[in-house]
Amino acid sequence: LDTMMSIKSFLDASVKNVIKTLIEAILLVLIVVYVFLQSVRSTFIPLVGIVVSLVGTFAFLYVAGFSINLLTLFALVLVIGTVVDDSIVELENIQRHLNTGARRWDAILEAAREVAMPIFASTVTTVVVFLPMFFIVGITRLLLIPLTVTIAIALFTSFFISRTVTPALCYKFLK
Repeated sequence: LDTMMSIKSFLDASVKNVIKTLIEAILLVLIVVYVFLQSVRSTFIPLVGIVVSLVGTFAFLYVAGFSINLLTLFALVLVIGTVVDDSIVELENIQRHLNTGARRWDAILEAAREVAMPIFASTVTTVVVFLPMFFIVGITRLLLIPLTVTIAIALFTSFFISRTVTPALCYKFLK
């Protein structure tokens, strides 16, 4: 019984540490985005992208029957910098078009057209790196599949958010 309690306390502490690390990673990403974009409004847009991507990832994991455990949380910590990348690329290109004097709607449409394939290629390339994990056999496969699926889902959710939510937020908040 004491062993079970110590294992439970160890797992609880581990999950708390991973969640703390996830929050720290999000804060670091936001600080870096603010330093480079120099705008609170511009920093708000990737923040929404991160949150919606993480919520979407958790929703898919729930529907797919995966549990939220140390490996899936670790996967989210690993991928948090990449999740925000798609929204930043979209945002920066929209901002570039707005700075040239284009009307807001035209800037968003042109910017979205220009970066659609590069963002998609970047997402697919990163997901393909994890594809060999599906060919591993044995107990290692059972450990690595949730990690791989979590990363892939987070990246595809981020791609979808960068193509839909980010332009809408840019239209609403950027001047």
